[in-house]
Amino acid sequence: MAKRLLVAYGLWALGGPLGLHHVYLGRDSHALLWMLTLGGFGAGWLWDFWHLPGWVATANRVRVPGDRAGTVPALSPLRLVGQVIVGMYFGLVAALGLPWVPALLAQPLAVGLGVQLVSSVGDQTAEAPSILATAFLASLLFQGRVLGVLLVSLAASVAAQRHRRYKPYGTPQPRLAARLYHLGLACLAFAAPLACRGLCGAAGVLGTLLALPRAATELLLLPLHTGRLLAETLGFAGGTPPREHGTGSEVSGWGQRQHRAYEVLGLPAGSSTEDVHRSYRELVKVWHPDHNRHRAKEAEQRFIELQEAYEELAGPRR
Repeated sequence: MAKRLLVAYGLWALGGPLGLHHVYLGRDSHALLWMLTLGGFGAGWLWDFWHLPGWVATANRVRVPGDRAGTVPALSPLRLVGQVIVGMYFGLVAALGLPWVPALLAQPLAVGLGVQLVSSVGDQTAEAPSILATAFLASLLFQGRVLGVLLVSLAASVAAQRHRRYKPYGTPQPRLAARLYHLGLACLAFAAPLACRGLCGAAGVLGTLLALPRAATELLLLPLHTGRLLAETLGFAGGTPPREHGTGSEVSGWGQRQHRAYEVLGLPAGSSTEDVHRSYRELVKVWHPDHNRHRAKEAEQRFIELQEAYEELAGPRR
């Protein structure tokens, strides 16, 4: 079906940054490049305005190229610059969207694909294996450099220019549904890592936003909490009275130690200080290690227990 120039201009105006006019004219590589870069970062979309008549004529077979067998396309500085820029762009996107993939694998692959995509725009193409091999080799050499992605993209672009050639003329195109399917898969493969990274970042931002109301509430109530704490400290407000002997568990433990000390001294709980002194003196004489050399270990243990029990009961009363 013949392509109309007016339709091409309409698609350029309505969806030019997404490459709709290139899809209409059968320029799928150019359309994919525009989809992934939003019209060549805007500048390429404006540049297309002057080239649409020629592309429509080529699509309608009005402008038929001559015999190009064995010829090499002329060197295009504009295409070389585009290859370097798009290669860098793809490399940076891979670094952002695929941080879990080793840089020596993700970056040269992305740079090589970007350079190859620019090389396939229009009636030209290049040898993809040579471009990818150069990108991987340059990545090994320039890994860790500040401008590493630029150097890798430049090396791959030079390799693409050295291996440039024309596409075979008259190759039949697939049906529109198949072309749109392939373009959709390519866009999905490019956008999925970035979307996943964006969702992870959005989840972190959402958690921070959900915690903001509670933090704001605590900040607003801070003067109230401070005033109440100050009032309790000065005794103007009710609160839990300070304990002189620690927590309840500590008080309970202290009572158990006293009960055990009375048992060691052989006295009932609550005995007087005189009874504690008397029992201690008597038992110390009985269990002194010097008087029990035949059972020195047991006497030493009992002597230590007597000392601890006496200090437990008589110490606070001194």
